[in-house]
Amino acid sequence: MERRVHEHRCLGPALRLSHPRGLSYPPRVLKLIVRRLPALIFVLFCVITLTFFLIRLAPGGPFDRERKIPPAIEAQLLAKYKLDGPLWTQFTGYLADVARGDLRLSTKYRNRSVNEILGQTLPVTFALGGIAFVLATVGGIWLGTFAAVRRDTAADRVAMGAALLGLSIPMFVIGPVLVLVFGLWLKWLPVGGWGSPAQLILPAITLALPFAAVIARLMRTSLLEVLNQDFVRTAKAKGLPDRTVIYKHALRVAILPVVTYLGPLAAHLLTGSIVVETVFNIPGAGGFFVHSILNRDGFLLGGVVIVYCALLIVFNLLVDASYALLDRRIRVDA
Repeated sequence: MERRVHEHRCLGPALRLSHPRGLSYPPRVLKLIVRRLPALIFVLFCVITLTFFLIRLAPGGPFDRERKIPPAIEAQLLAKYKLDGPLWTQFTGYLADVARGDLRLSTKYRNRSVNEILGQTLPVTFALGGIAFVLATVGGIWLGTFAAVRRDTAADRVAMGAALLGLSIPMFVIGPVLVLVFGLWLKWLPVGGWGSPAQLILPAITLALPFAAVIARLMRTSLLEVLNQDFVRTAKAKGLPDRTVIYKHALRVAILPVVTYLGPLAAHLLTGSIVVETVFNIPGAGGFFVHSILNRDGFLLGGVVIVYCALLIVFNLLVDASYALLDRRIRVDA
């Protein structure tokens, strides 16, 4: 009996069938969100504040032109876009508008609000980023696991060589090469544009490849470390098949570093890539983000930064909450 208890403990968290004491998973996650919410709101407030004042401290203004604007017209423009008055008054007014969900008017695109611009471009960027996220996650985890279980073999070296190649080649090279091969030579896929599912394939692969390579390298390193732990050796000694040991037990613990990386990655992909959107002529938010900097469009730039920060906060919170599902030693309500 003592021997069975000892073996059960050696199997570690991945083979433990009993649930941890205390609250069940959903209430513990809710408790985590409630405890983290004030700090997350404070982080978002700091980002809005820094963005606002850094834009104001940058040289130039939204209405600077080669020809000087008459003072009367400039005063009307400043009043229209709420840029008149002391800086502190401008900031408190902007903060109140953001709290109501109003990101104000763009100073570059006439009579278009930032909400309208983001509402038209973010769904395109989210669709592209979501597909790229799935491709990068699934492809990277599979490739890393494939290399780890075949350590120091030709398959391992080929897989890691492919990952290193995908990590080394920039997206502005990968995109045109894919267009040249699959769009112009083979004529299998459209070379750009937006509107059909086929037009998503090449840009999604271009956006996903470098991040799939990073995930593959993380997955291989983590899985090799887990495969040397005591609970894995004990599971093998008990006669469990290698596939069960790897995919049911070891992978569940080894995937934690990858999950940590997926939070910032999701926020990055869902806010788009200006390189991919430019190469494939995709009307996403990335182009507006770059042009807002060049045009000194402070409200549009601030809106994109707020969306990116909010996504980063949400996905990092989801990563923290998902740890308890993957490793029962971790208490999300601690």
